[in-house]
Amino acid sequence: MSFPGFHLSADAGIGVLRIDREEKLNALDAAMVDDLGRLCREIERREDIGVLILTGTGRAFCAGGDIRAWSGESPEAFGRHWVRDGHDAFDRLARLRQPVIAALNGHALGGGLELAACADYRIAEAHVKIGQPEAGLGIIAGWSGTQRAVRRFGAQQVRRMALFGDVLTAHEAQTTGIVDMVVETGGSLDAARQLAARVLSRGPLATEMTKMLINAAEREEVGRVLESLAGRIAAASDELKEGVAAFTEKRAPDFGGKGRS
Repeated sequence: MSFPGFHLSADAGIGVLRIDREEKLNALDAAMVDDLGRLCREIERREDIGVLILTGTGRAFCAGGDIRAWSGESPEAFGRHWVRDGHDAFDRLARLRQPVIAALNGHALGGGLELAACADYRIAEAHVKIGQPEAGLGIIAGWSGTQRAVRRFGAQQVRRMALFGDVLTAHEAQTTGIVDMVVETGGSLDAARQLAARVLSRGPLATEMTKMLINAAEREEVGRVLESLAGRIAAASDELKEGVAAFTEKRAPDFGGKGRS
């Protein structure tokens, strides 16, 4: 499948998803938002990807939503499509079964920060600036910048950026927990690969389930997590085998009646 604006590669269990629209500082237009959701569905099913690194091409990580793509929308279309479609795509990224590491090779402002918030770990290069400038444009952060960002960074940090316009350096963002690691300029991808290799050395099933449980604790995807974990247990049981066999053989299933009065 072709996804203009993105480049996905995989090697030794590590996937690298690059936002590849360098001439627009990797800003997302409507087609890219849709493609991000489709890409996440593909990544979810890729057995050769155990950890995903998200980064940008060139000197930018992601300049957020392309202003030209949304500024001409009617209020109804803006809310129904631009905001909701962005939520759908970003939710898929945040809920990937694989741990996601954001390698911030450039500034993470507005939608770029919302994108980075979907990751499980954020590595920023020393020159990077982080903030939420949307109110200065007369708009709100529409891709969970007031929701997921609050859950993951804390309400006061989001207030500083979204209400008062604070723009943080990488080191300031690290002291507040918005960024987990700061590296020299040009070093984020190498640091992310080293961290990804550490993740891959751990139990893959335990890692996947632990991420799901942490997401549930953050109220990221409670219903999906509960049903997914319960489904795994049911799918591994003899009851499922008997139920499928009985259906195939057109007979009543015999579950043994264990535990019943």
